[in-house]
This record gives sequence, C-alpha cells and structure tokens, in this order.
Amino acid sequence: MTSDLLAFDQAHIWHPYTSATAPLPTQLVTSAEGVRLKLADGRELIDGMASWWCAIHGYNHPDINAALHTQLSAMSHVMFGGITHEPAITLCKTLIDITPEALQHVFLADSGSISVEVAIKMALQYWQATGQTKKRKLLSLRGGYHGDTFAAMSVCDPDTGMHHLFNQAVTPQFFTERPSSRFETPFSAASLADLEAVFAQHHADIAAIILEPIVQGAGGMWLYHPDYLKRVRQLCDHYHVLLIADEIATGFGRTGKLFACEWAEITPDILCVGKALTGGYMTLAATLTSSKIAQGISQNGGVFMHGPTFMGNPLACAAANASLKLLLNQDWAAQVKRLERTLKDQLMPAQQLSTVADVRVLGGIGIIEMVEPIDPVTAQAFFVARGVWVRPFGKLLYVMPPFIMSDADLTTVCQAMLDFAQHGAA
Repeated sequence: MTSDLLAFDQAHIWHPYTSATAPLPTQLVTSAEGVRLKLADGRELIDGMASWWCAIHGYNHPDINAALHTQLSAMSHVMFGGITHEPAITLCKTLIDITPEALQHVFLADSGSISVEVAIKMALQYWQATGQTKKRKLLSLRGGYHGDTFAAMSVCDPDTGMHHLFNQAVTPQFFTERPSSRFETPFSAASLADLEAVFAQHHADIAAIILEPIVQGAGGMWLYHPDYLKRVRQLCDHYHVLLIADEIATGFGRTGKLFACEWAEITPDILCVGKALTGGYMTLAATLTSSKIAQGISQNGGVFMHGPTFMGNPLACAAANASLKLLLNQDWAAQVKRLERTLKDQLMPAQQLSTVADVRVLGGIGIIEMVEPIDPVTAQAFFVARGVWVRPFGKLLYVMPPFIMSDADLTTVCQAMLDFAQHGAA
C-alpha cells in the first residue's frame, strides 16, 4: 500500500518548487505527535522545521484538538459577507490587544501570500482614496520574500529570488539593497545610503515599503540590525510612505519578541501575520492596519475591494484562538531563549569548517550558510537517515523548531546539521 501511494504521488501530485516529471523523493507521514513525524515504515523524524515554521506548539496538541472538535460540532464554515461569529471576533480582539495600539482594524485572509496581497491593496487604495494617485509603486528590500502570488512576487527579490522566471510578467517595483549591518554587530549608517537615496528620488511614486522586520526568511535567512528598521520608520514618516511589516514568519515569538518590530520599537502602518497563527493546524492569516488607513479607504462611501470565500473560517479561527491562548498563557519568551542558547551552543562551532560561510542564530532560528549550494536529494536522504527532518534550500541549512522541542532533541537536530556541513556536502 505504501509503495502504491508513493508511486501515485510521484506520478501525479505536484509538490512545492519541484518538477512534475522529475520530482524529488517524498516521505509518507502517517501521524505526528509532539515534535515527531511518524513515517509509514515506522521510523520517526524529529521535525526541525515546525512544518514550515508554523507548528510552534508541536503536533496533536490536546487543547487545539479540543477547540476544533467543539467548533466542528457547531459549524465548520459560514460566509463572512453579512455574517460574523464569535471565533472571528475573539481572534480579532486578541490580535488588536497584542499588536501595537495604532493597529485597530483586522482583515482575515486565507494564507500569508494573500495577507500580503491585501496589504498591498490597502496601501494602493488608501492613496487613491486620498487623492495621491501617483503613489502606485512599492519599495522592497533585495533578498526579501513575501509569497508566491503575483503582487507578492513583485516585491520579492527580483534577481536571486525564486520568482525570477516571472520578472517580465509582474509589476515592476522599486528595490533597495538589503541591510548590510548584522543583527549582533554595531550599526553602520553606511547601510542606509541606498535606502535614503531611493526614498529621496522616488518617494512621490511610492505607496509603501514592504519588508520582513529583522529576519529576511525564505529570501536568504539574513538577520539585520534593528536600527535599520528604526530608520525605515523615520523615512516613511518624512516622505509620506506607508510601512508594511511582513511578520508572517517572524510573528508570535519566533525571534524572541512577540513581533519582530518590537526589536526596533516601531509600529508599521500595515502588519501581515500568518504561519504560527493557528499553531500549524489550518491555513489562516490576517492583515492589520490603523484607523488612519481604514478611514482613508472608507471615506466618501469607499469600500475595501477584497473578499476571500473562506475569510474568517470558524474552524481556523477556533484553532488560532486556542493556539494564541496557549502561547500567551505560558512563558514563551523563556522557551524561545532556551532554544536560542542551545542553537548557539550547538551550531556556532560550524564557523570553523571550511565548507561553511556563516552561522547565524536569533531566537528560535538557527542557520548554517554553506559555501556551496546544497543538493536537496542528498540532504534529504542524509537527514532522514539520521532521524531528523531538515529541509535546506540554496546554500542554507536552517531550523525553526517547535517551541516545545527539548534541548536533547534540538541537540540531535543540530548535530545532524553539523555532520552534514562537515561530511554530507562532500
């Protein structure tokens, strides 16, 4: 049965970022518990990826399971047009309570990419509604990643990003050099030169700048200095440009702050969240904005032009409410600090390896950047054989473990990474 399932999968199912005719190998998972994935052949893998960074409480958590069962017995879905419900209201209230005070309006969406689309629409529609019709472009950081839909692709890195094939099809945007000042080193004002020049030259055309605060994720796992983010906020205020913070990957404690913007003590005009919002149970995202933006769009009878079919899905909102309750009612900051200590202790020795270009750690994020690109098939086989699940890309070996992962399990994951960095890449 397992071989039949895998054969069908290989022949007919298109997985993320793979060829349909020469697909990468896949592992058949039959269940998941805590931080472990159980394979069909009985093997277990310690999941260092938290299912693409979202399963912060691990798998099969009884509290989230119970919340879903309770909600399912009432209703799994109702349209959000002209109808509301308690799970969505509770979720939006919590999001408003835990994000900066100025963010008072919440738009619920299906996924992180859609929350970015919504944010871009908000920025463009705000300036149109307020008479600033020339402001139709976005500014983004090189090395950034904001999703796979078309508007989101337009603000991903235009040259080295995964969407380079679509450069001629997406809307051209403005780009500035990624911040050169590392998170843990003294800030250099020189890293602002290109940013300041782009603002000075093009601010009249720019509706918003979009960035991943402090951590550039899938675009390169780059950790940059909070002072850069502070200066972005100042430039936005000076030049009348909106600031969109994409916290889809960084939100809900991953960097050691509840939201990465807190490292710079700034408030964005628009905030995107997703991934860990439901604890990895269901797809859900949200875009928050200020009363200024909401009122600007809505003046003179204006309405915001977006409405997903599954917007505010009650099951997803119930999962999110249970996940946020779990997060906020425990000492998540201590959990993430513990992960950070273990990641630093275990991964920093890789700096001495000739195969390694850099090692970076912040909160529950650990990165080994290799000198040469990593072959994904070789890497996947290596890590599965070691009983761990790590999925590298490009030159990057990285982990974003569930917050509940023990030091012993995280050490096992990190030691496998070190062994691959030293021997597996040969």
